[in-house]
Amino acid sequence: MNIEHYIAELESLVNVDCGTQCVQGVAQVADRLAALWRQEGWHVTTVDLGTAVGPGLLVTNQPQATHYDVLLVGHMDTVFPADTVAQRPMSRDDSRLYGPGVSDMKSGLLNILQAMRELPAADKHRLSIAVAMNPDEETGSVHSEAWLSGLASTARVVLVCEAARADGSLVKARKGLAGYQLTFKGVAAHAGNDPEKGRSAITALANAVIAINALADMPRGTTLNIGVISGGSASNVMADHATAELDLRYWENSEYDRVHAQLEALCAKGFLDGVTTTLTRLNYKPAMAASDDTAALMALVEQAGAEEGIPVTWQAVGGGSDANHIAALGIPTLDGLGPIGAGFHSPAEWLEIASIEPRIRLLKRIVSML
Repeated sequence: MNIEHYIAELESLVNVDCGTQCVQGVAQVADRLAALWRQEGWHVTTVDLGTAVGPGLLVTNQPQATHYDVLLVGHMDTVFPADTVAQRPMSRDDSRLYGPGVSDMKSGLLNILQAMRELPAADKHRLSIAVAMNPDEETGSVHSEAWLSGLASTARVVLVCEAARADGSLVKARKGLAGYQLTFKGVAAHAGNDPEKGRSAITALANAVIAINALADMPRGTTLNIGVISGGSASNVMADHATAELDLRYWENSEYDRVHAQLEALCAKGFLDGVTTTLTRLNYKPAMAASDDTAALMALVEQAGAEEGIPVTWQAVGGGSDANHIAALGIPTLDGLGPIGAGFHSPAEWLEIASIEPRIRLLKRIVSML
């Protein structure tokens, strides 16, 4: 393959502001990817997922198929706000590429395209292949989860092409996650003249932080983090409102059930007399756990790696992806099949140039072995 041509195509995707809320930017990325796939003769369908997010893309070599031998999955959005590209467009040094979404996950999308470009014609004829690209993975795939799950239910196996870990490992399991907003409603009063008449939503929030942190079970990998708070209007006014955003992570889905029930009970009871607390779940992904069928798919991937001379190792990771929802359906699912990268969601995000071509060969070999 021509690595410089690949990097030029990658740059055209990275240098577009396409945070999930940048709907026009995500649509622009979708248009560019659709054009590249159509040039290869694949059938492309743009999927309307509502006005809150950009479109999805469904690409297939057999548009009339009702069952797929493999579904390849990736997302077109990033976490970065508008104007990020103007501040730090894609750049490179001798060994790495840098830029917003370069490894999470524009390179994964491009690796799928390149692997299918190079897939032997006999395999394209023999296999029914689908590629799904969604616009809102970074905010929990709220608008695309039903679409992706419907596609996955018709597939033999699913390969999610998020980046490989920094040490080259693929992903066999992921923590589940849930995001919540807590809204506190208190009573405003002058902090100097009438403090006894007030009920501080901020004090209730502070009490909530302590109580919620106590729900964690670190030995089992269950963590809770209140990462964003806001509230009040002035230092001399008892705050009548406050909000907090909570992140929950877990290896065991039973832990989600436990924590969710306890959160509901705590918020119903309240954290300060006279202050009400409303709990709203914003997003949810079940834990991705390996099944016996997934173990068989892992063995096939290891064999593909051996045939290509590419070591295959595995990790269980704390971050969620679309693999979580799909694996929960009972479909053999693996993740981390993109090139090697790290620094996701940060200005330091990078992609290892030397990993691009081997990971394309690995993905192509896996698909051809199905």
